[in-house]
Amino acid sequence: MRPFTYERATDPGAAATALLDGTDAMFLAGGTNLVDLMKLGVARPATLVDVTRLPYDRIEHRADGSVLIGAMVRNSDLSGDPGIRERFPAISQAVLSGASGQLRSMATTGGNLLQRTRCLYFQDVTKPCNKRDPGSGCSAIGGDHRDLGVIGTSIACVATNPSDMAVAMAALDAVVHIRLAGGDERAVPLSRFYLLPGDTPERETVLEPGDLITGVELPPPPDGAVMLYHKVRDRWSFAFAVVSVAAVVAMEAGGSLREIRLALGGVAPVPWRAREAERTLAGHRPTRALLLAAAEAEFAAARPLPRNEFKIGLAVDLIAASVRDLTESIGSTGSTGSTGSMGNTGNTGSTGNFTREERG
Repeated sequence: MRPFTYERATDPGAAATALLDGTDAMFLAGGTNLVDLMKLGVARPATLVDVTRLPYDRIEHRADGSVLIGAMVRNSDLSGDPGIRERFPAISQAVLSGASGQLRSMATTGGNLLQRTRCLYFQDVTKPCNKRDPGSGCSAIGGDHRDLGVIGTSIACVATNPSDMAVAMAALDAVVHIRLAGGDERAVPLSRFYLLPGDTPERETVLEPGDLITGVELPPPPDGAVMLYHKVRDRWSFAFAVVSVAAVVAMEAGGSLREIRLALGGVAPVPWRAREAERTLAGHRPTRALLLAAAEAEFAAARPLPRNEFKIGLAVDLIAASVRDLTESIGSTGSTGSTGSMGNTGNTGSTGNFTREERG
């Protein structure tokens, strides 16, 4: 790690000024990703500007059912907040599945959103990586790509976004609040906050130098909605998702889907909103055949590599199983559901036996 200067920002304006005036300066919050990258020699800031004392560490539950989560709210506080657990359980489930208790007590909401989209080659400075060194090539395409993206990728980069929390937020139509370097405020839907790699994989978000995330707003969930976050990973102990699904479902009394929102992790360079699957399912009864067909339609434009093609089938099954779990939970209560945690909050692994063999 090369020597660097440390500064603690006293207000948002000072934070932006320090970043713009400094050479290779970066904001520092929990540091759970940035410090690791500095140790590896991937990130080499000359100045770190500590923003943890800025006034963005509150969770504000509003009368209309929305919530504003400050950028400095620790992941442990977010996952344990009673209002989040009751009304936005998919957020709590996602955060709890994402890291150890020690990391959750350090990591912040804004920092979680800004985790670098990465793979093994991005973190190895001896290997070519377009994200780290634009134009040098992508080692993953011809190398170890088993855990990498199958949709939304490009010939320049096939890395996946690692955030669990961002996937749940994508399904909840989250809006990112940003203080621009000049002092103005901007609100950006999460669906437009992240950028696909294209031929510029080094740029991952819409943020410009000096821009600072101040919070994330979650609008009220649909009336009568239920939600969950399901994650499949290679080991139970805090591994990145092989595939994950955040699902939000609201049903009509007759059993058709009044509203369906789906977001995927582990398959793309961004938290992937499954719009095609949503369009196919909305307004229909979620039969097994329709669920599988809708999930398969989402991956019609996928471009898997030889060792990660299995992710498509896994994602199809996980989407179908997640929606089935939610619709069955509504049926078991004899109502149109609620935003509560359905009693399976801790289940962030496989959704069970809804497999491709059931299609026959």
